[in-house]
Amino acid sequence: MKTKITSELASEERDRLSGIVVTARFERFVQRNDIFSRAFWDSTVRSKKTDEFFASYRMDAAPRKGDGFQQRDFALRNASWLMSDIISNRSASEGQREGFQAAIKSDTPVAKQQMLVDNSSEMSREIKKISKFFGADLCGITDADPRWIYASRVDTRDFSEVPNDLPDGMTSVIVLGHEMDRDLVDTYPSALAGAATGREYSHEAAIVMQLAAYIRNLGYEAVPSMNDTALVIPYAIKAGLGEYARNQLVITPEFGPRLRFSKIFTNIPLEHDSAKPRGVQDFCKICSKCADSCPVKALPFGEPKETNNNISSIKGVKKWTSDAAKCFSFWGNMASDCAICLRVCPFNRDFRKIHNRLWLQLALSPWRKFALRLDKSRGDRIKPSRWWAKTRT
Repeated sequence: MKTKITSELASEERDRLSGIVVTARFERFVQRNDIFSRAFWDSTVRSKKTDEFFASYRMDAAPRKGDGFQQRDFALRNASWLMSDIISNRSASEGQREGFQAAIKSDTPVAKQQMLVDNSSEMSREIKKISKFFGADLCGITDADPRWIYASRVDTRDFSEVPNDLPDGMTSVIVLGHEMDRDLVDTYPSALAGAATGREYSHEAAIVMQLAAYIRNLGYEAVPSMNDTALVIPYAIKAGLGEYARNQLVITPEFGPRLRFSKIFTNIPLEHDSAKPRGVQDFCKICSKCADSCPVKALPFGEPKETNNNISSIKGVKKWTSDAAKCFSFWGNMASDCAICLRVCPFNRDFRKIHNRLWLQLALSPWRKFALRLDKSRGDRIKPSRWWAKTRT
């Protein structure tokens, strides 16, 4: 079936609360143009190094002497991706990399008997409770705004464009947040740190499929999704989970930027959350720590702006936009992902601790410049060997 979203476009007020500025030049994003897809078909991105980068996530890793890039570092990183890989590879012969270039196929049929939902607010609370039961760290719900649905998806056999279809009548998007391990994040850039990313992809694959199966057992449609089908960041923001930052990440009050996000498209009656602007963008406007720390200067300085000359970025949205090609070239040279911008972010803190919660209050207040000064000496890289030493004590 062709994609058909029944909810209306978000109002100007909802966009304003979300910090989303859409211009007349807006175009839905073509998934074939994301940097990871371009690394397979675009000669300006693809290289021997990028091919080796993808191969290193299997058994073709090339360990080296550097701290964080030894055999056990690659071994842990690749093992962390295993469950996600099993799901994403199961339909490879059909050109569908589930969870990345295609929605995850549901193993659970929609029940013929549909449970009556006469209170969408109570149903939303139930969904959030079940999401926590399965292991999600955050859960928010928003409308299925069609602007963020990919205009087309990718057939991974030849990286051509194919229709990006969803079942008719999807009215809501359930957005799930999955916390990355802070100690591992602090070792970026390293192959070891990549285990923080891989572990959460494996976690989210299981969680999003289980929650979707629960909804389908109630007699409603539910499509589990990770990086596929649509841009998750706008949905996460609209669902009230956090705010967009200079480093292209969503800053949450619970975990800062240290999250992966997954989502479920569904037609079960649900109450939608609202964006909760707290002042992150005001802080980012005076902070350039991520851009200063980027080894290849792929992150922007200055104010958010509309960028239409970067095919790996959505057109017609005024925001901070990275140079994805520069960023990915650094990943290829390292044979591992980089999240220095995440590690150095002033919001990358343990907010279970009272002094960090107090800092957060300062950062989101008119005292934000003072909060930035307090963060000056924090965010240095921790040697990966220290993480291994801690595991033995």
